[in-house]
Amino acid sequence: MFSYYSYERHWADSLLLALCLPVLVLWTGYWGVHLIGLVYARYKFHRKDHLSPREEPWPGVTILKPLIGGDSLLATNLESFFTMNYPVYEIMFCIQNANDPVIPLVNELVAKYPTIDTKVFIGGKKVGTNPKINNLQPGYEAAKYDLIVVSDSCIRMKEDTLMDMVHNMTARVGLVHQMPFTCDRPGFVSVLEKVYFGTAHARIYMCASLLGINCATGMSALMRKGPLDEAGGLRAFGCYLAEDYFFAQTFLNRGYQLAVASTPACQSADTGDVIGFQKRLIRWAKLRIAMVPFTILMEPVTECLLLGALGALAARCLLQVDLIVFYLLHVLFWFLLDWLMLSVVQNTSLPFNKFEFVVAWLLREAYAPILFLRAIWDPVIRWRHGVFKLRWGGVAEEVPAPVPPADDAVKVKL
Repeated sequence: MFSYYSYERHWADSLLLALCLPVLVLWTGYWGVHLIGLVYARYKFHRKDHLSPREEPWPGVTILKPLIGGDSLLATNLESFFTMNYPVYEIMFCIQNANDPVIPLVNELVAKYPTIDTKVFIGGKKVGTNPKINNLQPGYEAAKYDLIVVSDSCIRMKEDTLMDMVHNMTARVGLVHQMPFTCDRPGFVSVLEKVYFGTAHARIYMCASLLGINCATGMSALMRKGPLDEAGGLRAFGCYLAEDYFFAQTFLNRGYQLAVASTPACQSADTGDVIGFQKRLIRWAKLRIAMVPFTILMEPVTECLLLGALGALAARCLLQVDLIVFYLLHVLFWFLLDWLMLSVVQNTSLPFNKFEFVVAWLLREAYAPILFLRAIWDPVIRWRHGVFKLRWGGVAEEVPAPVPPADDAVKVKL
């Protein structure tokens, strides 16, 4: 009887070790992600190497600017592209609809800066499912330079941003991408956005960039046109909604490297409210799940609150540490590293106080697992004016939008 119970106890201890040890290794390893991301961000961001004297002339650049609708910040965003300190570039405004209210604004800016080479394309060209690719196709076909920038309407450029991106386009690099961040704006939503892009997103983005993992986003990216033409041009990516990921993968497959610019991408858009921002995060999560299904297992357990709980349980079982103390210290050090990361990315004083940061940070950490579950529960993507479903691998298919029920109050009696 004694030997039977000893065997049972040994089996239980082995099972406990098999479950807890990988969790503790994951918990320990993720602190490495924190440190790698923080150190690389400190090294990479806000360098001014591009301002040093340059032997060869700056190459010409074509900027593709997709536009559909607008908000109160669009005029400032667009004007920043006319005032850049770069010798040779052209701007291709690609507007989806001939009745779009953004057209008068574009015409006004073109007239205000007559020395800047600009062209306006209206109506797009249907080459696939992705509405952004369809909108950009005419501008891409008319591009006259070998370097192209795809830049969303929410991006605001600094005077030297384009110079910095081109400086990072060395002979071995095929695509230079900017890490998404945000401009300083009033309101709690802007605090929430800045905290997300400057902490959780920045940590993973910079760590992946250093390790050579494809993490490029398409809101602001400089690319070589030649390899894209060899792959079939923009139209070859019209079947994907996450065209940015496949742009980058195309360059990697051809032996090129990816590089992150020293200047983060300044997003300046009127998001509206917290719900609107959360919808963006859910849409991005759906894209990640479709392209990299392994995300379903790994992403939730890399969030602060859940990983801390798992780490505390594992440490309690293996090391007999105090559960509550372990968890509170985990949250505290995670919080401090996120504050340091945000300060490094911002590079100037933050436009909010520490209390606002605490509230925004706690809110983001609390709802992150919930938003991820919502992305899994409803994989349909609603983007711009379309509704899409993604197959494994990221290929998109457009589906009819659901028709709302008729309102009895407006029915016509015959």
